[in-house]
Amino acid sequence: MKILLTGATGQVGYELQRSLQALGQVVAVDRACMDLSRLDQVRDVVRAVRPDLIVNPAAYTAVDQAESEPALAHRINAEAPAVMAAEARLLGAAMVHYSTDYVFDGTKLGAYVETDRTNPINVYGQSKLAGEQAIADAGIAHLILRTSWVYGMHGKNFLKTMLRLGAERDQLRVVADQIGAPTWSRTIADTTAVLLAQARGDSAAWWAQHSGIYHLSAQGQTSWHGFTEAIVARAGLTCEVLPIGSADYPTPAKRPANSVMSSDKLIARLCAIPDWELALSLCLG
Repeated sequence: MKILLTGATGQVGYELQRSLQALGQVVAVDRACMDLSRLDQVRDVVRAVRPDLIVNPAAYTAVDQAESEPALAHRINAEAPAVMAAEARLLGAAMVHYSTDYVFDGTKLGAYVETDRTNPINVYGQSKLAGEQAIADAGIAHLILRTSWVYGMHGKNFLKTMLRLGAERDQLRVVADQIGAPTWSRTIADTTAVLLAQARGDSAAWWAQHSGIYHLSAQGQTSWHGFTEAIVARAGLTCEVLPIGSADYPTPAKRPANSVMSSDKLIARLCAIPDWELALSLCLG
């Protein structure tokens, strides 16, 4: 199987380069080779590679900046995946695409499931939802994997920021009224590989049975404050972590108060997913 992997230098793409190797020939491209804001280039790369599978973790992820760059966010997160899906249809290829908890508005009491109504409250979430819809509408074999609060030791993310600030400061003030499930980039990559390994037998039948949307986030839940406390404790830092409200830390983009997603559909059908605290411990080693 020939796999086209986008966003190879990003958090999830970096881990996917390792996890997908056992499944076939991985052609990994980064922004220098395949800039998702240049739709003609996206089309040209897919046609040149002629993959059996497109795995697309690449995205515009600057949530606050997207509020002032909605057209660019939409081009990268919606129009580029639509081009990939259209080309996949011509090739008879499948597609794995990653989406976000931000497709929901955060008002639900309890964990979101795949069939819950979407209602993004920021530009980033709107652009990612449009990407989901474009792939589903293309009529191709696909997995749309919604994840949340992604972190790892590669790339820019909340974990690395808190490790740096925790070492520099005596006190951290962190939002405590937004809840979700921090999800290790390696968990996402390894789960993806497990899923795709299951399709290696009767591939057409597997994709026909399993295509669709799945939530892929760590088990359990916490707040950004709770996540920071766990980071500080596991890293052996001594700074104090104080809880604040979202109103005390205003941002250009609104965030969902509840980002908890149930991964029960994925777990029941396909594979296990670790608890966020265990994954964090493994990440920090």
